[in-house]
Amino acid sequence: MRIAIIGGGAAGFFSAIAAKGNYPEAEVIIFEKSNSLLAKVKLSGGGRCNLTNACISNKELTAAYPRGRKQLKYIFQIFNNKDTVKWFGERGVPLVVQKDNCVFPESQNSQSIIDCFINEAKILGVKVKTNHSLKAVSPNNNKLGLKFDDKEESLMFYDKVIVAVGGKPQKSEMVWLEDLNHKISDPVPSLFTFNMPDESINTLMGVAVENTIVSIEGEDIKQTGSVLFTHWGMSGPAVLKLSSYEARILSEKNYVFTVQINWTGEKNTSIVLAELKDIIKKYPNKLAVNIRPYGLPSRLWAFLLKKASISDQKKCCELGKKNTNRLVSFLTNDLYGVRGKTSFKGEFVTCGGVSLDSINITTMESLVCPNLYFAGEILDIDGITGGFNLQAAWSTAYIAGKLI
Repeated sequence: MRIAIIGGGAAGFFSAIAAKGNYPEAEVIIFEKSNSLLAKVKLSGGGRCNLTNACISNKELTAAYPRGRKQLKYIFQIFNNKDTVKWFGERGVPLVVQKDNCVFPESQNSQSIIDCFINEAKILGVKVKTNHSLKAVSPNNNKLGLKFDDKEESLMFYDKVIVAVGGKPQKSEMVWLEDLNHKISDPVPSLFTFNMPDESINTLMGVAVENTIVSIEGEDIKQTGSVLFTHWGMSGPAVLKLSSYEARILSEKNYVFTVQINWTGEKNTSIVLAELKDIIKKYPNKLAVNIRPYGLPSRLWAFLLKKASISDQKKCCELGKKNTNRLVSFLTNDLYGVRGKTSFKGEFVTCGGVSLDSINITTMESLVCPNLYFAGEILDIDGITGGFNLQAAWSTAYIAGKLI
């Protein structure tokens, strides 16, 4: 049996290793369009590779995926985050879990993961060919003919093919899959930060606020977590999660919208008002700039006071009802104009891809093109930040490779 893996990234290598491990007599070849293997793995997690998440149950795991959640309930019964940890451990790659449940190699270097894949593929006898860009797939007599640029005069035929080419930012890059009658969900960016060129809050670059509630004005979805100020706007887990869940809506808005931020993490404004009044009563002669409710960073609190037109020389007892109410408004419903997005170079995540309606989720085989399988981000599956996207790649690749 001849098996072709299209894509030399995370899902490509994982599916190739699974296929060769389960079918040692098969010829397994990875075809990568560039001259670089596992490039996105190298950049993942800031070069440390956040390869999964240590959440305790499959229910908690599937909750991290805005798209593909229903199908992942089955997929994670076959191979989940605990299986990932075991898989790497058995291959001599010790892992560590951070306080936020993100899992990294103990080396804190993505090269450890890359070396593991390269070595495992070599031991098993998986072949790798770089600079092979797939242009067409032609079903013929229960086999699949592959056309790679002008590398070969004629089609190269394989018994099985796994497509693991990663997310594609343009639908035009998936025309060859659409030509095979696969349904394609329009790709749009996910997991991006917010550009706010017209907002003076950018002067707070480097400041982080731990417990916030972030939402888009006019939309119902809210995300909690930390927010980080950057020189271009806002980042941090809460912002990234919001960009993931609202990926299509923000695309429709052309990334021009208003973000709402509750800096306190407390949904009930009456509680925030009572808390602020208690502080004012307790420290009447203290400068308002020094009280920092909810443990807010001093620079942010000073910024909010200025935004509320309150002097940094004003004492708490001098605030009065009007200023107190204004501060509560800024603390619980602060508004900023967003004008664009920024994705981390090489770490983009795509919402969209091959629709799961075109896939037999129990095997990852195409429902419209026999012997063609899919794994990784080319599928319309994507998760929030925290190692979830690589976990989906490992899981779908494992199933495709094992059941091919």
